[in-house]
Amino acid sequence: MRVGFLPFGLVALLGLSACSAIQNSGQDQPTISIELDTADPAKSEGTLQSKPTPVSFQVGYGKYGIACADTSFREGETPLGTFKVNAILTPDRFEMDSALIKQSGKSKEYLEQNLFKNMSAIDFKGDGETGEYGKGYISLMPLTETEQPFKFNEYDGKFRWYSFAIHGTNNNSRVGQKITGGCINVDDATMATLLKSVKLGDEVVVSSDGPCNE
Repeated sequence: MRVGFLPFGLVALLGLSACSAIQNSGQDQPTISIELDTADPAKSEGTLQSKPTPVSFQVGYGKYGIACADTSFREGETPLGTFKVNAILTPDRFEMDSALIKQSGKSKEYLEQNLFKNMSAIDFKGDGETGEYGKGYISLMPLTETEQPFKFNEYDGKFRWYSFAIHGTNNNSRVGQKITGGCINVDDATMATLLKSVKLGDEVVVSSDGPCNE
């Protein structure tokens, strides 16, 4: 049975059902588990394994549906599988795997001062609205050998990190919908809660009991 939500979309979790199709990588329990509902996207939920009690929250996902685990990321599709947090970006927090910093070709100081600011300034929909990542961006790398298109590049003249992620929003009505470019979106109250617990290397599992795109 679906757990009800307290204000801001957060609630103590009463129970969690597991999806046998997804196995974790050895961590006792993933820091975040996300279950996508293909029949009713509004019922898609995540769980943060926080103490003393786990917390549940609503999520939105890709406008083109769900991609099967161990596939290469495609725009508009949210992939299933097990992932590792490899960057945490907010207006006042910068954490990134050292290999990614080297890959960027920029100094850590430059990235810390400019990366999230640049990404937040992008108008993806061309409607004059920016800040589409809300309060933060938690970058995720799948724990498979499948080649991914994730990279540093320029979009609309702004240097950015392109990856799969859990991120905030500038419009809470988009959460709980099949609407994103492939990332998992959450409201900013949820993002603030996640940022208090999540750290580099944490495991995130994304699963679904519905069909996925090969």
